Amino acid sequence: MHRLTRLFLLAVIMAFCAPELYAQVDGELSSGSRRARRAYERAEEALRVHDYSEALDQLNTALRRDEGFIEAHLLMAEIHFSQGDYDRSIGPYFEAIAIDPGFYPSAKYYLGRALYNTGRYEEAASVLERFTIMKGPGERIKSLAGEYLERALFAVGAKNNPVPFDPRNPGPAINSEFAEYSPALTADEQTLIFTRKKPRGDGPATHQISFYEDFYISYFLDGEWTRAENLGPPLNTDGNEGAQTITADGRHLYFAACNRPDGLGRCDIYYSKREGDRWSTPVNPGRPLNSSAWDSQPSISADGNTIYFSSSRAGGYGQVDIWKATRNDDGTWNTPENLGPVINTGGDELSPFIHHDNKTLYFASDGHPGMGGLDIFLSRMDDAGIWSEPENLGYPINTHGDEFAMIVGASGRNAWFASDIDGGYGDSDLYTFELYPEARPQPHTFMKGVVADAGSGEPLMASFELIDLESGVKLTQASSDPVEGTFLVAIPSDKDLALNVSKDGYLFFSENFSYAGGRTPGDPWIRNIDLQPIAEGQPVVLRNVFFETDSYSLRESSFAELNRLAGFLKDNPALSVEISGHTDSTGSYEYNLELSRERARSVRDYLTGESISPERISYRGYADTRPVDTNETEEGRANNRRTEFSITGSGNDR
Repeated sequence: MHRLTRLFLLAVIMAFCAPELYAQVDGELSSGSRRARRAYERAEEALRVHDYSEALDQLNTALRRDEGFIEAHLLMAEIHFSQGDYDRSIGPYFEAIAIDPGFYPSAKYYLGRALYNTGRYEEAASVLERFTIMKGPGERIKSLAGEYLERALFAVGAKNNPVPFDPRNPGPAINSEFAEYSPALTADEQTLIFTRKKPRGDGPATHQISFYEDFYISYFLDGEWTRAENLGPPLNTDGNEGAQTITADGRHLYFAACNRPDGLGRCDIYYSKREGDRWSTPVNPGRPLNSSAWDSQPSISADGNTIYFSSSRAGGYGQVDIWKATRNDDGTWNTPENLGPVINTGGDELSPFIHHDNKTLYFASDGHPGMGGLDIFLSRMDDAGIWSEPENLGYPINTHGDEFAMIVGASGRNAWFASDIDGGYGDSDLYTFELYPEARPQPHTFMKGVVADAGSGEPLMASFELIDLESGVKLTQASSDPVEGTFLVAIPSDKDLALNVSKDGYLFFSENFSYAGGRTPGDPWIRNIDLQPIAEGQPVVLRNVFFETDSYSLRESSFAELNRLAGFLKDNPALSVEISGHTDSTGSYEYNLELSRERARSVRDYLTGESISPERISYRGYADTRPVDTNETEEGRANNRRTEFSITGSGNDR
């Protein structure tokens, strides 16, 4: 049999290579040993039925008969290479090249790749560099070699300049003898949900061939993690559930499940909502979020309005790309959009994670230059929605193995990932480490508490809006738990923020607070919010209405709050209100009376400009006659300088 025919058979078996790479001059096998040639032929017969173990045994027999049998060395190397066993392919490649460097020049290319994929980067660069200047190999394979040379040189530089990395195992409360992976954290980083893979049956894990995946939950209390508990039905089933993601408050969970009766493709994204301590039965959101392709590994934004995920659907740049979809007010999803060629490559992009800042994306890729296998990258989105060129997180976070499914806590300091590094409790364990500063997202802290009826103390489900006072952009829209009234909201730590809390039948609550230049992610805002039922005479402070100094000109940062008040009045057309202005005691009474009256009128004028009938709005200035705090301190005077509204009537709309 001609060697061309034999090598073409190998090319068919190993789809990673084009057949022309194996084209050689026709000729018989090089070995002079009849027994070695016979063993080689039996190896070929084993390959025809995909019996790789038998093929390797026969090749070992052939090489015992003839150590210089170059075809046997090459075939053994390429069987190992095709199965991803790069380490075992290196020796046979070296042997074949040593026997005759010109026999199969492309062996140097595959040797270079094998060295790269096992972390021997400097050797890989040397081999690949020599290959690129050889005469004979085609331009296509030389181009591929050039790409891997670039990757090897990148890896050499990264390994010579390691980034800080000190992974810590959180212990047996979370990790077990089985595999733990896919961590997800709430905004306060005190609730952890993860996936655990366990064998079916009661026998030893090493003897099982059937596994299932379930969700587990642990809480950080008194400085340590509680023992993880199975989340149970309806989230967990007899099938597999995994790759979960949760909103900042831990109440909305998206995950991947495969081969379910209601599935559209091999794997789909599912959704469940928690009320109190109960999760709803997961539902498939259907098209267009899911497709007939593989849709998995979702990452939901902190506010629940944007979802990133990996998909093999048509229209991408590689086999698996990262896509995103936005949610409508009615809960439906818009058609997903591909993140484009800056993020996606001809390789695979997997396990996206969008941080609470909605701008920093972490993901895994084997298409961007890296250390080999899947590496973790980050990209930042600018104000125009453009993603930056992905940055490799560096060595030793990334290695020649596969690294993926990393998340970063709201604070931006601590990352979580799964690894099978030495010293764990079993299979892959969850680890946490402090992310070095250059790779951190915009830090966030959190706000948490309980919303309740001011009179009865009963917990309430209310809507939250968190607004950037400088830009007027709504950062978060969420709600408190309908059973417990609890809420948890992620807050950027470098902005002046406005908070509005509202519920039908109640006066809305507003607050403003600043994290700019002072408060840190470790300094959260903890507050319970009591909502007042709509009633005449009850004043509500408009804490997010601001004026220029010693002026009645409204600042633009007031518009979001005034729009909320206009919306409240439109939703309650029978109400009439008084707008009241108040000052501190600085300055004369006459000046303060005039200033407070004009400020109240400015608010009234804004509301009438929003189509609220002037007959429903009165206004009045009270100067400093109704203080709510002392005028002896700056903080007290600031509290006294305020604008309020109160209900003056609840009759029919005029």
